[in-house]
Amino acid sequence: MNRSAGRLSRHRRGRLAGAVVLLLGLVAAGSLYSLLATGATSSAAATKAATTDTQVEEGRQLFLVSCSSCHGSNGQGITTTDGNEYGPTLVGVGSAAVDFQVGTGRMPMAQPGQQAEAKETAFTQDEIDALAAYVASLGPGPSTPDESDYSIDDLTDEEQEAAIVRGGQIFLTNCTACHNFEGSGGAMPRGGHAPQIRGVEAKYIYEALLTGPQQMPSFSDGNLTPEEKRDVIAYLGSLDDATGYGGFGLGGFGPVAEGLFAWVVGIGSMVGFAVWIAAHTTRSKRKKATA
Repeated sequence: MNRSAGRLSRHRRGRLAGAVVLLLGLVAAGSLYSLLATGATSSAAATKAATTDTQVEEGRQLFLVSCSSCHGSNGQGITTTDGNEYGPTLVGVGSAAVDFQVGTGRMPMAQPGQQAEAKETAFTQDEIDALAAYVASLGPGPSTPDESDYSIDDLTDEEQEAAIVRGGQIFLTNCTACHNFEGSGGAMPRGGHAPQIRGVEAKYIYEALLTGPQQMPSFSDGNLTPEEKRDVIAYLGSLDDATGYGGFGLGGFGPVAEGLFAWVVGIGSMVGFAVWIAAHTTRSKRKKATA
């Protein structure tokens, strides 16, 4: 009996026994950690889901009060008796469209019109996020971009300069026909207009490119990649720091405005001055003749 106990004691003190004990301890610790981590992840996911559901419900209540009169109680849109849209459907427009339209004050509109004008927003950012979450729940669509999508701050100076050059080429090719070469805006058919996009917050420019508000075409990621959209925004931002070598820019509206100014103010002033000189000379001669 004592011999068996002695052999067992020697085996316990052996290297193999120590390794086995260590392995069992690691397995037990790993299993316990997995159980705790899984529980924490499940709890976090449940909390996030509950928060999202609460936000969607809050957005639905705001939508029913502020938006349903034009867009329908379920965002399905409202059609008038003559077949026109009183308010378009919001199914599938995504949260980006809501963040742009409501964040810039274009929605809600005082009354339906050709084009919604930017104005001071009627909602806080939390309320806008709730509305966006509710509309996003109606159907898949473009999501609200993150700052990393439209900012070039994390790039080196050389990469930023290259992004601005690429963005300028894209802008001149796709945007100047409506927004002017300087982003100062311009007139559009049927009473619409392309608004000025100089000084507009970068997030809203990205969302406008992504969703195509009013008469503007949408540029999906298949048309312009996220990097190309970011480059366009970088180019527009660089215009604010650019030096105007042409003198008085007249708002950057282009050769029509500049030509009109030259004819009305420039040539008109010279004609008026010439008439004044002629009239003054005539009066001087008459005075001399009388004397």
